[in-house]
Amino acid sequence: MKETRLTLAGAALNQTPLDWENNLQNIKEAINEAIVNNVDILLLPELCITGYGCEDLFLSPWLGEEAFKRLLQIKEWCDGITVCVGVHIWIGKEVYNTACVIRNKEIVGFTAKQFLAKDGLHYEPRWFTEWPANQVGEFEMLGQKYQIGDLIYEEQGVKYAFEICEDAWRPNRPAERHMAKGVQLILNPSASHFALSKTDVRYRLVVEASKKYQCAYVYANLLGNEAGKVIYDGEVLIAQNGKLLKRNELLSFKNVDLELAEVSFSENSEVATEIEYLPPIDENREVMAALSLGLFDYMRKSHSRGFVLSLSGGADSSLCAVAVAEMVRRGVEGLGVLGFLAKTQLFPLKDAAYFDTLSKAQAIKELVNRLLTCAYQGTENSSDDTFTSAKELAHSIGAVFYSWTIDEQVKGYTSIIEGAIERPLTWAEDDVTLQNIQARVRAPSIWMLTNIKGALLLATSNRSEAAVGYATMDGDTAGSISPIAGIDKSFIRQLLVWCQTELGYEGLQYVNNLQPSAELRPAKESQTDEKDLMPYDVLNQIERMAFYDRLAPHEVYEKLLASGVADAETIQGWITKFYSLWSRNQWKRERYAPAFHLDDYSLDPRSWLRFPILSGGFRSELNQVKGLDQ
Repeated sequence: MKETRLTLAGAALNQTPLDWENNLQNIKEAINEAIVNNVDILLLPELCITGYGCEDLFLSPWLGEEAFKRLLQIKEWCDGITVCVGVHIWIGKEVYNTACVIRNKEIVGFTAKQFLAKDGLHYEPRWFTEWPANQVGEFEMLGQKYQIGDLIYEEQGVKYAFEICEDAWRPNRPAERHMAKGVQLILNPSASHFALSKTDVRYRLVVEASKKYQCAYVYANLLGNEAGKVIYDGEVLIAQNGKLLKRNELLSFKNVDLELAEVSFSENSEVATEIEYLPPIDENREVMAALSLGLFDYMRKSHSRGFVLSLSGGADSSLCAVAVAEMVRRGVEGLGVLGFLAKTQLFPLKDAAYFDTLSKAQAIKELVNRLLTCAYQGTENSSDDTFTSAKELAHSIGAVFYSWTIDEQVKGYTSIIEGAIERPLTWAEDDVTLQNIQARVRAPSIWMLTNIKGALLLATSNRSEAAVGYATMDGDTAGSISPIAGIDKSFIRQLLVWCQTELGYEGLQYVNNLQPSAELRPAKESQTDEKDLMPYDVLNQIERMAFYDRLAPHEVYEKLLASGVADAETIQGWITKFYSLWSRNQWKRERYAPAFHLDDYSLDPRSWLRFPILSGGFRSELNQVKGLDQ
């Protein structure tokens, strides 16, 4: 074939389930930008009309009808351009996840997804049906017939086809068949959730495919916190023959992020001998970017007026505070001060005029002051160190800071129960009771402050605590959202050091010098989390081997023993404590506030990891572990 040059583009879109106005506005903006830049083919993300996170609403026929009506609107915007739009299609009682190709205001066809995501977070087979390879069908909608299936398309003599998200992650991916059919371009519309370092895997997936199949490959992902828990990084990749042509900045605060590249197609296209791989991504930097964008979208899409935080001065609440400050900093860097104000839809015009007079640094601090309210709720068991940690951090980032004590409320509840049971409560006999009442008494006041502000209450539990139930239900688990429940305590501790040294949050110097402690027992006991539980590094290893690697308790024991982390008796004690506490506290995990998915797995029973509330508690399996050294 003679040389053909096509301008290809992919656009990341920040969509919201059922928000037709927002979703179509973003689609229209992407199409208009592509037309202005003389783009030949524009790729939009998977299910971008409805939003990917519609869950069981995909089973409602009316949603499919509404989505198709919007598709017909979009069709009229595609003047002189080919646009690929993600939409679901009903045929009889089956629902298909498709990419619709519109060329110059005409629908050419629908490619249906062949492999459905069904592991981890994904439950696509609940809603959609897989399409068989190499089959093409027809359906009728609103009096018009359309082709659907495993289709090959053509643009100016260049053949192209699709892999839809999960399709590309399978060994027998559609690209294996496309090459033999003369396909020179593969388009991949995706809704690929954020997880630490996942972008490195995705980069290899796309660039290596472009080399192996001697084609151009365009990838476009969703962007932002679409539906509450899942964050999308908005990655756009364009590669050809093993060479990366374009890659965008991930996790941006934009509504639309379009990237384009001019690509030459000919019979003699040069294929890279070696792929140039990028250095591994900095997981500290990317998790802060994901937290920032996740919080921003959650705030604005829930129409909330900022955040309230019970700032204890410990690691978890300190990270939540810094995440809000970083949300403001990154938002202002990406959108500008006035753009950030406009996108929150929280500030009147007079505020915009005021902020316009401030320097960027002043504006960021003032915005944190408007959007984050912190309160330190001390008891007689709290230390001066944690108070200083909380106060200095809040002041350093500009947050509103209150402090009060709750001893009077604790004594009030304690005296009620002592009168009822006719005996005093003691630490020797009522340890858990006396710890928990301190945590629970903190909830009503902080909820009151949250209601007054019209804000979201940040719960501060982390994944390590969730695994063993080391949290007080209706106390420190209280909140509208639990942003860091998807990452473990060891990661959080080193992340805070990184935030201090690399991002310049000097107010973290206090918490970074403290040992994690609930501070619920008398100070003379020198309570720490790891004394109550086990070393966090060990807890995280057990958790991952048990529920990510899915090993039996005796296999976990053998691996820990082989690593030399401790002697056999100590490891047995840790394993017994972990599995016992895990089983006993499933009900707590069921009740946690919504959490962001940040790592390659989570303990969320409503998405990644289901476990029975009632069980045998691994008794037989733990007895087997006890017998291994006899």
